[in-house]
Amino acid sequence: MNIANTQIQMRKGLLELCVLHIISRDEVYTSDLIEELTQAQMIVVEGTLYPLLNRLKAAELVKYRWVESESGPPRKYYSITEQGKEFLSTLQETWQSILDSTQMITRKK
Repeated sequence: MNIANTQIQMRKGLLELCVLHIISRDEVYTSDLIEELTQAQMIVVEGTLYPLLNRLKAAELVKYRWVESESGPPRKYYSITEQGKEFLSTLQETWQSILDSTQMITRKK
């Protein structure tokens, strides 16, 4: 069994929670989102993020607006919707429950 594959799958499972949390703090440009996720070692390949953002947009959990740029093409800035905030709250509760359960199991000798 390949440990790297398991680690990647674990991160992918939490990526949606992390992306929504970052976007919930303030409107964010895609490259800033990628930078934060990369620094936190949550994504290995940038191409993972774009399909996720499209799914979140289609589900009306996030929205975006185009902003003209003086140094290139327009930029897409993402923000969270009210529905996205509710969804994120549920994900955070679920994450806390999983974390508590995992710690309960892994702390036993």
